Amino acid sequence: MTDLFLSILASTGLFVIFKYFQRHSINTLHAIVINYFTAASVGYLTHSGDVTIQGHLNAPWITGVFILGFLFISVFNVMGLTSQRHGLSVASVAGKMSVIIPILFSVFFYRESLSIFQILGIVLALVSVYLTAPKAEGSYIVSHNLLLPILLFVGSGVIDTFLKYLETTTVSENDVAVFSAAIFLWAGVLGLVLSLFLSKNHKFSINLKTVLGGITLGVVNYFSLFYLIRAFQYRGMESAAVFTINNVGIVGLTTVLGLALFQEKLSRSNWTGIVLAALAIVMVSMF
Repeated sequence: MTDLFLSILASTGLFVIFKYFQRHSINTLHAIVINYFTAASVGYLTHSGDVTIQGHLNAPWITGVFILGFLFISVFNVMGLTSQRHGLSVASVAGKMSVIIPILFSVFFYRESLSIFQILGIVLALVSVYLTAPKAEGSYIVSHNLLLPILLFVGSGVIDTFLKYLETTTVSENDVAVFSAAIFLWAGVLGLVLSLFLSKNHKFSINLKTVLGGITLGVVNYFSLFYLIRAFQYRGMESAAVFTINNVGIVGLTTVLGLALFQEKLSRSNWTGIVLAALAIVMVSMF
């Protein structure tokens, strides 16, 4: 339970840090690149065994590392944009509602069945994402406002599903640190290439604020993944329960911090969506 609690704190911290990036005009992409190299460094420093290139290439999880590295850099940028443009609560709900994706994966891949409560929970989850999305003037939602929350929803779900699959099939308890570090290292390399490509016609510069912001984000980011994988490996709790507590905890804590730290304004529709989000997570994961 301690690992799960620390994962919730670290994951919530990611959304908060992104909001501070916006407040202090920190280049999000550059900070994300620094974040990944920082997270990789923390992982390698905390790994107790030897680390070699050959060892990485021969590891059973190396292909998964390449896939997850690409997903991490892509979804992390979407998370940052969603937090900054639409608020912490929208970003957290869109990301954490993705719990329905690993549930559906378990149905088709492991031939598990869905109860009527889980089916209803999936419907409520989709409704909650719609309700927490930002509103245009008047009573209608502009379609492009849904793009970032939907991308975050799908991307986060794919990452959670693939992480759980790799943890079950290829990652040993002793390899959690180096596995996490390898994902962050590859994501950092991809992010650096993307940054250089996007700035090819502009001056590429990183200031002290960006460096400090990226380092802070990297430390928090590493432990959010590390403790989540550790929580998955705890055999005294089903993975569905881990997803439930983790996601509800992040949605609730992020919403509270959004109100307390950034005075985010939530409409009645937003509050309804948040309540439905918590209810949907419980229904999908526990029944």
